[in-house]
Amino acid sequence: MPDGLLGTSHRENTHRQSNRIAIVTRNRPYQLLIADDDPDFRDVLRSIFEPWFALLEAVSGEQAVEIVEGERVDLVLLDMNMERLTGIETIRIVKQIDVRLPCILVTGDYDEQLQQEALQADAWSVLPKPVRKRELIHCVSEAIDSTYGDPDVFSRNAAMN
Repeated sequence: MPDGLLGTSHRENTHRQSNRIAIVTRNRPYQLLIADDDPDFRDVLRSIFEPWFALLEAVSGEQAVEIVEGERVDLVLLDMNMERLTGIETIRIVKQIDVRLPCILVTGDYDEQLQQEALQADAWSVLPKPVRKRELIHCVSEAIDSTYGDPDVFSRNAAMN
Protein backbone atom coordinates (compact mmCIF):
# COMPACT_ATOMS: atom_id res chain seq x y z
CA MET A 1 0.00 0.00 0.00
CA PRO A 2 1.50 3.40 -0.91
CA ASP A 3 2.09 6.03 1.75
CA GLY A 4 -1.24 7.70 1.06
CA LEU A 5 -3.59 9.53 3.36
CA LEU A 6 -5.90 7.51 5.57
CA GLY A 7 -9.03 9.32 6.78
CA THR A 8 -10.60 12.66 5.90
CA SER A 9 -8.85 15.85 7.19
CA HIS A 10 -5.27 17.05 7.86
CA ARG A 11 -3.19 18.57 10.67
CA GLU A 12 0.14 17.87 12.35
CA ASN A 13 0.36 15.06 14.88
CA THR A 14 1.52 15.35 18.45
CA HIS A 15 2.51 12.74 20.93
CA ARG A 16 3.55 12.52 24.52
CA GLN A 17 6.94 11.08 25.29
CA SER A 18 6.66 8.56 28.06
CA ASN A 19 9.05 8.42 30.99
CA ARG A 20 7.73 4.94 31.76
CA ILE A 21 9.97 2.45 30.01
CA ALA A 22 9.93 -1.22 30.82
CA ILE A 23 12.28 -3.51 28.93
CA VAL A 24 10.32 -6.57 27.85
CA THR A 25 11.67 -9.63 26.11
CA ARG A 26 9.11 -10.71 23.52
CA ASN A 27 8.56 -14.15 22.11
CA ARG A 28 5.09 -13.28 20.80
CA PRO A 29 3.69 -10.38 18.81
CA TYR A 30 2.28 -7.35 20.56
CA GLN A 31 -1.50 -7.15 20.70
CA LEU A 32 -2.93 -4.05 19.04
CA LEU A 33 -6.55 -3.12 19.73
CA ILE A 34 -8.24 -1.15 16.93
CA ALA A 35 -11.39 0.63 18.13
CA ASP A 36 -13.33 2.37 15.39
CA ASP A 37 -17.00 2.24 14.38
CA ASP A 38 -16.09 2.56 10.68
CA PRO A 39 -15.57 -0.96 9.27
CA ASP A 40 -13.75 0.37 6.21
CA PHE A 41 -11.19 2.24 8.31
CA ARG A 42 -10.74 -0.85 10.53
CA ASP A 43 -10.06 -2.83 7.34
CA VAL A 44 -7.40 -0.33 6.27
CA LEU A 45 -5.76 -0.41 9.70
CA ARG A 46 -5.92 -4.21 9.74
CA SER A 47 -4.17 -4.39 6.36
CA ILE A 48 -1.40 -2.12 7.66
CA PHE A 49 -0.75 -3.77 11.03
CA GLU A 50 -1.67 -7.43 10.53
CA PRO A 51 1.82 -8.47 9.38
CA TRP A 52 3.37 -7.19 12.65
CA PHE A 53 0.75 -7.42 15.39
CA ALA A 54 -1.87 -9.75 16.77
CA LEU A 55 -5.02 -7.69 16.25
CA LEU A 56 -8.13 -7.20 18.32
CA GLU A 57 -11.03 -5.09 17.08
CA ALA A 58 -13.81 -3.13 18.73
CA VAL A 59 -16.68 -1.23 17.12
CA SER A 60 -17.26 1.02 20.15
CA GLY A 61 -15.53 2.49 23.15
CA GLU A 62 -17.54 0.20 25.42
CA GLN A 63 -16.37 -2.88 23.53
CA ALA A 64 -12.78 -1.60 23.67
CA VAL A 65 -13.01 -1.30 27.46
CA GLU A 66 -14.40 -4.84 27.70
CA ILE A 67 -11.50 -6.17 25.61
CA VAL A 68 -8.91 -4.33 27.73
CA GLU A 69 -10.52 -5.79 30.87
CA GLY A 70 -10.38 -9.34 29.55
CA GLU A 71 -7.40 -9.58 27.20
CA ARG A 72 -3.73 -8.70 27.14
CA VAL A 73 -3.54 -5.50 25.07
CA ASP A 74 -0.25 -3.74 24.36
CA LEU A 75 -1.48 -0.69 22.42
CA VAL A 76 -4.86 0.88 21.62
CA LEU A 77 -5.50 2.74 18.39
CA LEU A 78 -8.90 4.40 18.54
CA ASP A 79 -11.24 6.81 16.82
CA MET A 80 -12.60 9.87 18.61
CA ASN A 81 -16.23 9.68 17.47
CA MET A 82 -17.87 6.40 18.41
CA GLU A 83 -21.29 5.61 19.86
CA ARG A 84 -21.81 6.08 23.60
CA LEU A 85 -18.17 6.59 24.64
CA THR A 86 -15.90 8.99 22.78
CA GLY A 87 -12.28 8.11 22.20
CA ILE A 88 -11.22 10.39 25.07
CA GLU A 89 -13.77 8.86 27.45
CA THR A 90 -12.55 5.42 26.42
CA ILE A 91 -8.93 6.40 27.07
CA ARG A 92 -9.81 7.64 30.56
CA ILE A 93 -11.44 4.31 31.44
CA VAL A 94 -8.67 2.25 29.83
CA LYS A 95 -6.07 4.17 31.83
CA GLN A 96 -7.90 3.22 35.05
CA ILE A 97 -7.48 -0.42 34.03
CA ASP A 98 -3.87 -0.15 32.82
CA VAL A 99 -2.13 3.18 33.32
CA ARG A 100 0.85 2.17 31.13
CA LEU A 101 -1.20 1.15 28.09
CA PRO A 102 -0.38 3.52 25.21
CA CYS A 103 -3.49 4.89 23.48
CA ILE A 104 -3.28 6.66 20.14
CA LEU A 105 -6.32 8.73 19.17
CA VAL A 106 -7.10 9.17 15.46
CA THR A 107 -9.67 11.83 14.62
CA GLY A 108 -11.17 13.78 11.77
CA ASP A 109 -12.11 16.52 14.29
CA TYR A 110 -8.58 17.49 15.26
CA ASP A 111 -8.06 20.88 16.86
CA GLU A 112 -5.90 22.26 19.67
CA GLN A 113 -8.62 21.87 22.31
CA LEU A 114 -9.18 18.21 21.42
CA GLN A 115 -5.45 17.61 21.44
CA GLN A 116 -5.16 19.12 24.93
CA GLU A 117 -8.12 17.08 26.23
CA ALA A 118 -6.62 13.89 24.81
CA LEU A 119 -3.20 14.56 26.32
CA GLN A 120 -4.83 15.38 29.68
CA ALA A 121 -6.55 11.97 29.45
CA ASP A 122 -3.02 10.54 28.95
CA ALA A 123 -3.32 9.70 25.26
CA TRP A 124 0.10 8.84 23.94
CA SER A 125 -0.59 10.67 20.69
CA VAL A 126 -3.30 12.40 18.68
CA LEU A 127 -3.25 11.87 14.92
CA PRO A 128 -5.53 13.82 12.62
CA LYS A 129 -7.34 12.15 9.73
CA PRO A 130 -6.25 11.80 7.08
CA VAL A 131 -3.07 10.26 8.42
CA ARG A 132 -0.25 9.05 6.25
CA LYS A 133 0.56 5.36 6.53
CA ARG A 134 4.20 6.12 7.29
CA GLU A 135 3.23 8.61 10.02
CA LEU A 136 0.86 6.09 11.61
CA ILE A 137 3.46 3.30 11.58
CA HIS A 138 6.08 5.66 13.00
CA CYS A 139 3.75 6.75 15.82
CA VAL A 140 2.87 3.14 16.74
CA SER A 141 6.55 2.19 16.63
CA GLU A 142 7.50 5.10 18.91
CA ALA A 143 4.72 4.21 21.38
CA ILE A 144 5.91 0.59 21.58
CA ASP A 145 9.54 1.66 21.94
CA SER A 146 8.77 4.29 24.56
CA THR A 147 6.46 2.05 26.60
CA TYR A 148 8.16 -1.34 26.27
CA GLY A 149 11.73 -0.43 25.28
CA ASP A 150 11.42 -2.22 21.95
CA PRO A 151 12.73 -0.21 18.98
CA ASP A 152 12.48 -3.11 16.51
CA VAL A 153 8.81 -4.08 16.79
CA PHE A 154 8.16 -4.01 13.05
CA SER A 155 11.21 -5.98 11.95
CA ARG A 156 11.10 -8.57 14.77
CA ASN A 157 7.35 -9.16 14.80
CA ALA A 158 7.30 -9.73 11.03
CA ALA A 159 9.67 -12.66 11.58
CA MET A 160 7.36 -14.15 14.26
CA ASN A 161 4.22 -14.13 12.10
